[in-house]
Amino acid sequence: MSITETEITAATKVWGDALVAVSKAYEEDGIDGARAVAEGALDAAYGYNMGPVLFKPTLAGGEQTFRTTRKGALSYFVGHDEEYPNDGGFGIKGWRTVVFDTAATFSEGDVAMWMGWVTFTDKDGNVTKVDKSFGYKKDAEGTVRIVLHHSSLPYSG
Repeated sequence: MSITETEITAATKVWGDALVAVSKAYEEDGIDGARAVAEGALDAAYGYNMGPVLFKPTLAGGEQTFRTTRKGALSYFVGHDEEYPNDGGFGIKGWRTVVFDTAATFSEGDVAMWMGWVTFTDKDGNVTKVDKSFGYKKDAEGTVRIVLHHSSLPYSG
């Protein structure tokens, strides 16, 4: 039940494609459409069904820096949740492409990690590049799930 490089690459693609789908759903069907797509993506890709996910989004801070619950993650991606008033909805920013540039991966048994840069391009051609790490674990059915997601803006010192 080991996680392979191919499965890690597939998991990153699924995540990127889901983010683009959330953005497009928002443009076509508003917040309800975006929320439905984001909920499906969270349930398909993240391990909230196995316990807390160690999620530190790029644009989150203060007491709501860490999103260990599905509800907190959903708010980060689509906003519009009064319990998370600072969330602007990272997933509804018009993303069109998500490109992963791998620095390194680690895999042992049913746990794997990925680290590198992720470059997001929006519908106007604006580019955002972030430092990102994902930790994966296979669930009981053999699905590779995100159990750690850390994201930050690159150091600009």
